Amino acid sequence: MIRIQRAAERYPGGDPEAGIHTRHALSFGPHYDPDNLRFGALLAVNEERLAPGAGFDEHPHSHTEIVTWVVEGELTHHDSTGHTTVVRAGDLQHLGSAAGVRHVEHNDADVPLTFVQMWLAPLAPGGAPSYEVVRGLGAPYALPAADAVLHVERLTAGTRTALPAADHVYAHVVRGAVRLDGEELGPGDAARITDSGGPGLTATTDAEVLVWEMRDWRKALG
Repeated sequence: MIRIQRAAERYPGGDPEAGIHTRHALSFGPHYDPDNLRFGALLAVNEERLAPGAGFDEHPHSHTEIVTWVVEGELTHHDSTGHTTVVRAGDLQHLGSAAGVRHVEHNDADVPLTFVQMWLAPLAPGGAPSYEVVRGLGAPYALPAADAVLHVERLTAGTRTALPAADHVYAHVVRGAVRLDGEELGPGDAARITDSGGPGLTATTDAEVLVWEMRDWRKALG
């Protein structure tokens, strides 16, 4: 089964007056939807756009694996475990919040910042926070804590790639356009795939797509 969510169907959020524009794919904050609480291990898929100088002041997280993909600009990160990092376009950041961590996210550059932030449910709660930045990710990124793998598909126009045959597959178009099962998907569009043998993804322009391969969490726990 394939469910398409268009960019315009995402819930609006953030604080536009403060230079923060957010689009939520899943139930989030005041946009509560009991039928859209999670997909596989994914609890949130947020498109964030921060104007120069804008950002999120210190705030807490716990029992969540937070994976951030920077699309354009530079994200400055500080956290309560002592990490201070600038994450740039093409970099992946993973913050395992475990039993609890606080962090700050800002755009300290003089150009706009765009990133996709994805929250995943860990298989087990608690533990110590962890932090990692992968520069220029060129291989699938395994996230054992959530029994998930992130693939960054960079496709040239006319090329085709198979999506993983997994319990749950989530494909988010970052840039460009692709065709999936006869549907054209553009920036911000996403597909949720279940009970499928791994359909093909065809680029109709040069494109970049974030693809999560996830095992059913109930199997992982059982």
